[in-house]
Formats: sequence, C-alpha cells, structure tokens
Amino acid sequence: MKKLINSTDTILEESLDGFAAAHAGILLLGAERKFVRRRTLKPGKVALISGGGSGHEPLHAGFVGLGMLDAACPGQVFTSPTPDQMIEAAEAVDTGAGVLFIVKNYEGDVMNFAMAAEMAGREVASVVTNDDVAVEKSTYTTGRRGVAGTLIVEKMVGAAAETGMPLAALTALGEEVNRRTRSMGVALLPCTVPAAGRPNFALADNEMEMGVGIHGEPGRRRVTLASADAIAAELLDAILNDLAPGKGSEVLLLVNGFGATPLIELYLMVNAAKRILDSAGVAVARYLTGSYVTSLDMAGVSITVSVLDSKSTKLWDAPVQTAALRWGV
Repeated sequence: MKKLINSTDTILEESLDGFAAAHAGILLLGAERKFVRRRTLKPGKVALISGGGSGHEPLHAGFVGLGMLDAACPGQVFTSPTPDQMIEAAEAVDTGAGVLFIVKNYEGDVMNFAMAAEMAGREVASVVTNDDVAVEKSTYTTGRRGVAGTLIVEKMVGAAAETGMPLAALTALGEEVNRRTRSMGVALLPCTVPAAGRPNFALADNEMEMGVGIHGEPGRRRVTLASADAIAAELLDAILNDLAPGKGSEVLLLVNGFGATPLIELYLMVNAAKRILDSAGVAVARYLTGSYVTSLDMAGVSITVSVLDSKSTKLWDAPVQTAALRWGV
C-alpha cells in the first residue's frame, strides 16, 4: 500500500487540521474535531447538518459554507459519525430556527442521525437521500443507497435555507429534490482503505463492477470492461427507466469521479451522456463535472440526473461559497 500518511490511526485528524487551515476563511473545526462548521452563522436561518464516513471527500465537509451546509460530521473512513458528534454540531450552529439533518441512506448513518435527533433537545427534522438505482437493497443499506445525488439536495436546500425558508418547507423541498434525482456508478478499479492496507474488493484487468456503491459494495453485476459509450448507455438506461422524465424535460447532469478518475475521462463521459440524453429528448440545462463524492482512490464514475423546474434551477444557480463549490459570489 502506497499512501501519503503518517499513521492509519491519525489520518482523519491530520487531514481535518489541514482542511481547516486551508479554508479558514470559510469554516472552522469544532471541539475534538467532532464536526466542521461555518465560520459565520446566519441568525434565524434553519441549520443544515450532514455527515458520514470519511473517504468521500469533498463530501460532506467540502460543502460547508454559504449556500449549503452549516456543519458536517466526519466519521472514520467508511464509518458513520456518532450521535454525540451530531448533537454537538446542532448545538453549535442552531440559531433558533431548528435543524435539518441530510442523511445518506446507509444503516449506520440513518440510525445514528435518528438517535441524535431524539436526543438533541431542539427542533430537528431529517431528509434521507436514496438516489442510487443500482440495487434496491444491500448489506450496507435499508433500501436504496444515498450517493452523489446527496450533493444536489444539499445545494438546493442550502440555497432555500439562505432565503429564510422554514424547517417544514425545507424538509419537503429536500424530499422533492431527492425524488427527482437518480444516480448509478461503475468501478474500474477498487479502493484501498488505509487501515486494511489492501483493496476492498478485486477486479480482473478486463472486469468492471456495474452499479458499485461508494464504499465499493457490489452493484448489479460484474461484467467485461466496455467502451465509455456503452458504460454511459447502461448507466443512463437504468436512471431514465426509473426517473422517467418526460420528453422536453430539463435536467442537471452530474458526472462524478470516484477519486482516481482523470478529468479527461470524466468530460468524455459528459459528452457520451449528453448525446444519450439528447436522443431521449431530455435537455441538459446545467452541468457539474468532477470528483465530488469519492471513494478514496477508486477508479470509476457515477452519473446523476436531476429533473429541473424554474424553482430548482434558481436554487442551483444561487450563490454558493464552500471549499469544493463556489459560484455567484
């Protein structure tokens, strides 16, 4: 295993210290590094909190800031944060309008955020994201997994929160955006969890995992490596069959790298996806391309399609200033 680490026991702490130093104008670390929070809070605004296992950077800490999250709770690599992290984050960023948890649909995340909501002693609501169409159930989740579409929920709900939208309306908005969003991914190479020191699954040189999860958990099937066009076609066939956007619909297209996929390949996949969507009568009105919801050093890509209307387009375009996303400011 070749990694830029000092010790597998301190990788998260040292990374968080570097992250906070590099983005000190936007955010700061909570006590004992239990959470990352916005440096400047907006009084009277609903506080948005997300989190999950580390190894998916920039998700979630990279989306803390103006127009997105107020706090993010990082767990150890691929391990859910604990309820006390979420409770302390809520105490730090709740300015009186309540707290909305945005939770990916993995059993540990859902259970711990639910416990935190019960114990927080304040008004808390939750939105659970489950945009992955690859499998209905896996050993990591109850129902569909929450993957790259979580970013879209965080961005649109974050923009609405900045306008002063109340907690109940933000919860309904998050659920609506989640319903209009679908994702599916493919892995070409596995990732290596530092504590394990070896790849967390095996793929032959001529194989790929179609429908892989963001922890490397299995997807629909293991198949022979195919062309980019063929991969895009299979991913979008599953997405469009499930999402069923009407002809003439406008969508946001997110092409997301898993950590070891170069941008030249990601933009090639954007081109392939756009041609497929065009032929289906679906217009790509907004794009986001890059490695935003990663799986350490896994090579591969996910495609996310989110159906837009005038409201959601405005929310997507609204100003955002975080470590990983910045426009309109």
